[in-house]
Amino acid sequence: MRVCRHLRCLVIDEADRMVEKGHFAELSQLLEMLSDSQYNPKRQTLVFSATLTLVHQAPARILHKKHTKKIDKTAKLDLLMQKIGMRGKPKVIDLTRNEATVETLTETKIHCENDEKDLYLYYFLMQYPGRTLVFANSISCIKRLSGLLKVLDIMPLTLHACMHQKQRLRNLEQFARLEDCVLLATDVAARGLDIPKVQHVIHYQVPRTSEIYVHRSGRTARATNEGLSLMLIGPEDVINFKKIYKTLKKDEDIPLFPVETKYMDAVKERIQLARQIEKAEYRNFQACLHNSWIEQAAAALEIELDEDMYKGGKADQQEERRRQKQMKVLKKELRHLLSQPLFKDDLKTKYPTQSGKLPVLMPALRNGESALSCLSKQKKKKKPKTKEQQQGEPQPSTSAN
Repeated sequence: MRVCRHLRCLVIDEADRMVEKGHFAELSQLLEMLSDSQYNPKRQTLVFSATLTLVHQAPARILHKKHTKKIDKTAKLDLLMQKIGMRGKPKVIDLTRNEATVETLTETKIHCENDEKDLYLYYFLMQYPGRTLVFANSISCIKRLSGLLKVLDIMPLTLHACMHQKQRLRNLEQFARLEDCVLLATDVAARGLDIPKVQHVIHYQVPRTSEIYVHRSGRTARATNEGLSLMLIGPEDVINFKKIYKTLKKDEDIPLFPVETKYMDAVKERIQLARQIEKAEYRNFQACLHNSWIEQAAAALEIELDEDMYKGGKADQQEERRRQKQMKVLKKELRHLLSQPLFKDDLKTKYPTQSGKLPVLMPALRNGESALSCLSKQKKKKKPKTKEQQQGEPQPSTSAN
């Protein structure tokens, strides 16, 4: 208590998230104590967040409730200051750009069907290696993607709320150490992580709010570094996409990421095989879990099990042998495909980024170009000519008959 009374400086990062209702109960109790009898009038309180003054549209489930008031920037700050216990008139320093994201971030998108997202994710990871952070909205999606990429010989790391803290830290350390690495994460990785030289952030599923989008995208293009944010937009993501860009006051028509369609048939062939193998392996894994659990339960109750209570091989040995044989055929076919180069163009030797400078510590790219360079070229091709350029062009000659 005595320490609290003599506290001279209090710093809260990610303040808008930290004081949300229902989260971080320990912090709320501490703030309540500091703002009550233990308040030090000389204490300096500093709060930080990339979305401190950002106001987004509330979810539909909240808007439908009665007595829901619309909140603006001033009201949000007042509520935040009240929760933190800041007294008097605080000084607000807002360094946020109108677009809410940093200038060194290049934003782009790919429109596709939901079942095509795996194709474009695999295409991007193979075409543009580097330190890539892939975000999804659910743990189940992260687990499925992890299994699928492992079948395709891409060994991703994962980060989500169901992991032990020790395993999370181990995966983060490995991701920061490896130059060519993929981290699959939920929004637990969207804030507070300063991982050097993350080159790409891929939104496998469009985030539900603009705050989450800003924080996800902020894992790349940190300090003066350049970075790429790519959204895979399926039909169910369109509503969230429009809400985000309306809130951030951006041009909805952000550039499409260039995809060389000549490779997509080969990509699709690999993904289809990998999906069959991943589903079969997941089914076998679930069957093993079930059988192990039921055997332990039977042993504890001292009863014998019937064969039909098992899942998988013990229930039907012949069917299981057929599945195993089919699995070997699929794996052999996929191994053959993976042994062949996916991109057969001649390699290039220069790796220009968007700014024209050579990137530092970039791994050798499989197609010789960075994702930023590829997107920059597309912009230049579509850039309309000025009147001066049009006047300087030679006019077509005419001949008289």
